[in-house]
Amino acid sequence: MPENDRSKAVRVRVSGVVQGVGFRYFTHRVAVSLGLDGYVRNMSDGSVEAVVEGDSMMIDVFLEKIGTGPSASSVSGLKVSEIPPVGCDGFDIRL
Repeated sequence: MPENDRSKAVRVRVSGVVQGVGFRYFTHRVAVSLGLDGYVRNMSDGSVEAVVEGDSMMIDVFLEKIGTGPSASSVSGLKVSEIPPVGCDGFDIRL
């Protein structure tokens, strides 16, 4: 995605009941629907990490939606940090 004054990238660590409940697939659907690039993966501590790049307004919507998660999940926290864009193309689910 070309850089402009509305483009940014963030790393998000999601805690709670977020593994084994379809959270990565939910995150993928949300990101793709908003035109965002990046990836999502399970972490060994039971959290889920997402790196997302794109329009800052769409990233805000993304964060709001994953803060709720799919119905089977229970999100207890989001830790968001802005990072330099990593140049992702599309949005992937990583194992």
